[in-house]
Amino acid sequence: MSGEFYDGLETRSMDERESALMTALSKQVAHARAKSSYYRTLLADTDPGAVTSRKALAALPVTRKGDLLELQKKTPPLGGLNAVAPNALGRLYMSPGPIYDAEGLEADPWRFARTLFAAGFRKGDIVHNCFSYHLTPAGMMVDSAARAIGCAVFPGGVGNTEMQVQAAADLKPSGYAGTPSFLKIILEKARETGADISSLKKGLVGGEALPPSLRKELSELGCDVLQCYGTADLGLVAYESPALEGMILDEGVIVEIVRPGTGDPVPEGEVGEIVVTTLNPNYPLIRFGTGDMSAVLAGASPCGRTNQRIKGWMGRADQTTKVKGMFVHPGQVAEVVKRHPEIAKARLVVTGRTSEDVMTLHCESAQHDDSLAKAVAATLQAVTKLRGAVELVAEGSLANDGKVIEDARSYD
Repeated sequence: MSGEFYDGLETRSMDERESALMTALSKQVAHARAKSSYYRTLLADTDPGAVTSRKALAALPVTRKGDLLELQKKTPPLGGLNAVAPNALGRLYMSPGPIYDAEGLEADPWRFARTLFAAGFRKGDIVHNCFSYHLTPAGMMVDSAARAIGCAVFPGGVGNTEMQVQAAADLKPSGYAGTPSFLKIILEKARETGADISSLKKGLVGGEALPPSLRKELSELGCDVLQCYGTADLGLVAYESPALEGMILDEGVIVEIVRPGTGDPVPEGEVGEIVVTTLNPNYPLIRFGTGDMSAVLAGASPCGRTNQRIKGWMGRADQTTKVKGMFVHPGQVAEVVKRHPEIAKARLVVTGRTSEDVMTLHCESAQHDDSLAKAVAATLQAVTKLRGAVELVAEGSLANDGKVIEDARSYD
């Protein structure tokens, strides 16, 4: 752990990394099937020894975050996804829902040391940690990572702005961890009161969007920040480096970008849902649909880290919409496309005013004739139980924003 990189994993060749990940994937599938009651059933017909490629991985079912609530109610407390008994874990957390999350006994169980290191934190630093320590794992994600690097931690948590400013002035922390909006509040309060918190030169932020304007404001207030992307289920998924060109994938996960409502990977550059397979032995999530959207960036980061990059958080994938009193799901749009191989891509647009809903399925296709449009319209009605128009458009003409269903109704 020296120089510019946290460890040698970050600078492996793409082939070396892929070979190691696919070997680990096969072992993880075998482990999950043997130790987790949920995966024992879900993957009953899967040969772990054959899951050694991304193509084989893509054939496995997706378990989405939205499924956890019911799974955990059915098999408390962790839905049977855990591979060790709850009392053998290090900590258990409760996220809104409630959804329960598992932490192992490792020194850096959420793998956040990598992103802290990329943000400039080193042994001997003091980290002012303002992620929440209450119920959810965010605070301990950073706390355990900082300790693994060799940093001291001030567990500030959320709120108590004046006390946080006083602590920063007294303890002289090297940097901040928490949401960007709370960092702005702290920095502005210090400026207002005249407190000297100039030691806060760097920060790792997450948990909410970081628009360029806010990043600029924080920098002008004296603190340069990098952001990370992770979840309470998976830990770290991706992180920024000083190059500020996309977010680099963590070395402990396998990430796919799939078309919303399906498990089908999209071409590089196309926006879709982030699906993650973690190599965590305690809570071995396999093809876990986060519900967040992003897209793969071509090439490697100029910082020298060689892992794949994504654009960062680009919205939510759950675009379920109620039309004429009935829910229409992205998976239903995917089913229509599946039944018509002439369609490359589709987007359902709902227009009209309240109670006057109009559905139009825009389909990218090289074939533009009435017979195809009529056939697709019949399938749309059969799948959704609702009538809708079909418009055939040129291939490549639909927006690359990950939207499968667009609610364009007027609610005036």
